[in-house]
Amino acid sequence: MRTITVLGATGSIGASTLDLVRRNRDSFRVLALTANAQAAELAVLAREFGAEVAVVADESRLADLREALAGSGIEAAAGEAALVEAAARGADITVAAIVGCAGLAPTMAAIEQGKVVALANKEALVSAGFVMTAAVARTGATLLPVDSEHNAIFQCLTGNDPAHVRWITLTASGGPFRDWSLDRLHAATPAEAVKHPNWSMGAKISVDSATMMNKGLEFIEAFHLFPVGVERLRIIVHPQSIVHSMVEYRDGSTLAQLGPSDMRVPIASALAWPERMDTPCAPLDLAAIGELTFRHPDESRFPATRLAREAVIAGGAAPAILNAANEIAVAAFLDGQIAFTRIVQCAENVLESCPLPPPASLDEVIAVDREARVKAREAMEPVR
Repeated sequence: MRTITVLGATGSIGASTLDLVRRNRDSFRVLALTANAQAAELAVLAREFGAEVAVVADESRLADLREALAGSGIEAAAGEAALVEAAARGADITVAAIVGCAGLAPTMAAIEQGKVVALANKEALVSAGFVMTAAVARTGATLLPVDSEHNAIFQCLTGNDPAHVRWITLTASGGPFRDWSLDRLHAATPAEAVKHPNWSMGAKISVDSATMMNKGLEFIEAFHLFPVGVERLRIIVHPQSIVHSMVEYRDGSTLAQLGPSDMRVPIASALAWPERMDTPCAPLDLAAIGELTFRHPDESRFPATRLAREAVIAGGAAPAILNAANEIAVAAFLDGQIAFTRIVQCAENVLESCPLPPPASLDEVIAVDREARVKAREAMEPVR
């Protein structure tokens, strides 16, 4: 039996993780569960799984959490320091699924334990890639990607020398607007943007998928996860979301990982690594699917992938600035403040106008993120 901590237990990744733990109770013992502000939901999960500690990031919800856990013997805590302490409890595997830069410090705390970290927090590698990977190398921690694309690449690389890789290809669904004209994109609404055709995701990541920024951020993550160089990374649009990514080798062989559009598949791969575990996902029926199609991304309509590639090449603080500016722009779009096509434009403007020194520590990453968000909010003001 392995111990497990889930950072972000009430989100979609957390829910899928705990569904698998629920189905394999003899394999896992829960140490800590965390949430942002969902005290009641967190308490229900903590009781169900017998967690040692439950933590809410929002300190104003601590009283509610304590009341909901009364008599259970489960410790209740709140705030950033408590999140870090929960991540540092030394679980055999920590699922890092806190959204945004709020997840940076807890993820680093988990890495510092030198155990297995199943990474679902994009900001860890997008904003703090060199800082995080240096910590992994120093502590001997194992970083297992949970994103379906990166997990697919991880599986396709297993047992092979990265020096033999010709291409790593990230697949993208193209989002709900992949066939829309520029004029139609300009008029896209938040309600339309969050309706992903294949995946069930939160509002922010759904908008990122619609702009293709999600794939751009995954490109940055892949650069840090897989040491083949930016020139061997590419993106291809695959509307069916069945092939989750591919690796082509120097001999012409291409390995692809296929699976249903269900996050429990890559999560199960990480939880059971280096073994395999059952999931409730239906087997692929390729005959019923009928066909798999692929096409090059259109960076004239969806420039986010170009922008992310340029940020990787620029290095330094550029990826962190891009990520922070995009978050502010997406929030402005969801609030009806800017048009859909302005999201990536605003992020690019901030990236060009906000030169910051390369962050050398987590504190410096957070400082870069904070400054970029200020610049992004300023950029939003005249844009209507």
